[in-house]
Amino acid sequence: MITILIPTYNNLNYLKLCIKSIKNNSSNKYKIILHINEGTDGTLDYANENNLEYTFSKTNIGLCAAMNNSCKLVKTKYILYAHDDMYFCPEWDIHLINEINKIGHDKFYLSAVLIGYLEHIRFNCGDTINEFNEDKLLKNYKKKNFYDYQGSHFAPHLVSKKIWDKVGGFSEEFYPGVASDPDFNMKLWKEGVRIFKGINNFKVYHFVSTVIKRINVPTKNEPNIKSKAHKIFLLKWGVSINFFKKFYLNTNSEYLGPLKDPKKNIKFIFNYFLCKIKYLYVRLLYNKLYSKN
Repeated sequence: MITILIPTYNNLNYLKLCIKSIKNNSSNKYKIILHINEGTDGTLDYANENNLEYTFSKTNIGLCAAMNNSCKLVKTKYILYAHDDMYFCPEWDIHLINEINKIGHDKFYLSAVLIGYLEHIRFNCGDTINEFNEDKLLKNYKKKNFYDYQGSHFAPHLVSKKIWDKVGGFSEEFYPGVASDPDFNMKLWKEGVRIFKGINNFKVYHFVSTVIKRINVPTKNEPNIKSKAHKIFLLKWGVSINFFKKFYLNTNSEYLGPLKDPKKNIKFIFNYFLCKIKYLYVRLLYNKLYSKN
């Protein structure tokens, strides 16, 4: 029913913990497919020794291409995208499958409530794997609650393979991965998806975006990858990520049912107008970026 896809980039110890949590804390067995970027830290050997299916690239091709590559191997109805720095709490899949059955169709985007000192549930069980207190997490995760929230747009997320293929998966212009999630959400929105739900009982511990910290390292040619990604989104869709999250996804508000098209009131129109001014400015200033995407 579900295949779990995990892109990984020389992050073996975190990957081992992630896979251990899936195997120990799931009610069913699930196929795990990796995309291994480089794999110079022993990840390739680990995958082969443990009979894990994977795709491989000699260089880091980023999260988007990694997901698109590994997704070609999926044969199940649903795909669950996770980062390799995540720990799945017990019964995560029970709550997720119950939600799928309750919805009764495939036009949805479901994700977890994250636990960590900067996440939905601020509960610190270790900033790094070396400090991770698994016993503390397992004794307390049921007591720590957020709520079912609206406007989910980050991993781990679950969608149907059919709709993933229909929208073309992740957009690789967002290399190495920053802003690819809201872009994917926008593509789903255009296909009529209105259920973007974070499930309180689907809980995952996250090591404070270990993956994002590694891929969002400024370089000489790209001093601010996040800023570039936001510009690409704006030029592609005509509105900013913040506008989309606020007026379309209603991000982090309490989940009250499927979303509706935003009300075009004065606040919406004013902010939409600001987006268009910024769009024209960015298109003029970053014409080369626009022409590439």
